[in-house]
Amino acid sequence: MNCEIITIGDELLIGQVVDTNSAWMAQQLNERGIALKQITSVHDDAEHITAALDEAFSRADIVLTTGGLGPTKDDITKKVLCDYFHTRLVPSKQVEEHVRELYKNRPDVLNRLTATQWLVPENCTILPNRVGSAPIMAFTLNSNLSSFNSKLSTLNSKLLISLPGVPHEMQIAMNEQVLPWLTEQLPDMALTIEHRTLLVSGIAESSLAIILDKWENALPDCLHLAYLPKDGTIRLRLSLYADSDKGDAKTILDAQWNQLKDLVADYLIIDEDLPLELVLGRLLLAKGQTISTAESCTGGRLAALLNAHSGSSAWYWGSVVAYDNSVKQNVLGVPAEVLEKHGAVSEETVRFMAEGVRKLTNTDFAIATSGVAGPTGGTPDKPVGTVWMAWATPVGTYAECFHLGSGCLEHSNMSSGCSDISREQITTRACTKALIQMLQILRKIG
Repeated sequence: MNCEIITIGDELLIGQVVDTNSAWMAQQLNERGIALKQITSVHDDAEHITAALDEAFSRADIVLTTGGLGPTKDDITKKVLCDYFHTRLVPSKQVEEHVRELYKNRPDVLNRLTATQWLVPENCTILPNRVGSAPIMAFTLNSNLSSFNSKLSTLNSKLLISLPGVPHEMQIAMNEQVLPWLTEQLPDMALTIEHRTLLVSGIAESSLAIILDKWENALPDCLHLAYLPKDGTIRLRLSLYADSDKGDAKTILDAQWNQLKDLVADYLIIDEDLPLELVLGRLLLAKGQTISTAESCTGGRLAALLNAHSGSSAWYWGSVVAYDNSVKQNVLGVPAEVLEKHGAVSEETVRFMAEGVRKLTNTDFAIATSGVAGPTGGTPDKPVGTVWMAWATPVGTYAECFHLGSGCLEHSNMSSGCSDISREQITTRACTKALIQMLQILRKIG
């Protein structure tokens, strides 16, 4: 069974609002064996919405729309759907009672515009929207949907469900109404869909593709490999879409997954789709160990990643953001002569920073960063994107320089070239590299 999503609203097309609805909906649909084929965004224009519906129905069994259901003039989705399904707006006692109850303590909201919310297309089925006034509407194409509990497989038609665009309203509507009903319809219609993701680093995407070429060409038709490069890493996602028996499909996936891991073993960082900082935290927690950070160019970004997960206080103890040299010297103990001779962006300085914060916080490990994030401040010897990092451990301190201002994430023998990389990209790359190296050091020293 195929599905498409149409998101409606000018705000999506001018970049004022980011479409988070589609990403969330895609995850939920995949988990229930519904393959999402396309996501389309259109502005608040009847002609464009109609064209998008025609195109979606030419490809998909289920079309989900979000947005354009408010009471103001710019919200035209309900009227367009009325025209599309050749029906008219009629008052709904069900929706009116819900809206009046929803706003019973806010009489100022119950005005003539709010009253338009209980005008609904005559031939649709209304689903409860527990937290909002916009009705959730279900339509069928080429059939009459007498009951939303009818089996979709017996309708011989296609389905459209119109959802509110406000994310929390949409998610509640999907969880409480739409997804349970679709799941009920799908025992004999759902695909077996599963995605497995691993992360590699230290190899170019094209070189990786050459290594995997023979294996990838021999993949069964039900499997697909995707390359997702980002910040010097590459995620490989192996996806299964199968109509076959679930047990047989999983056996095929398991065998190919193990082969893939063997092929990339020299570059493998993790074989799960998890944030690097969470993988690091789990390793530290399992060993009863702790870590801290000392940051200059990354300005606390690394600390924000490490404390973003519940329970991180068990293994992440703190950070010093030492942007000015006086903080490096007075708090972290970097000698003045080191700063004067070698500068803040140097191996000597980051070693002292890592060892200083490790001692200051009494942790087992520490990471330090110091670099030129740009766009100003670069020199011929230390161009923008130059970042020194150090990792202090119970068995010694490791340090390395990276040039992160070019299109690739490589070691210090790489040429500069950073005009196309922003300050934010450099600091993000630095955090990624710092975490990857920490994971590799932990595995190396056991």
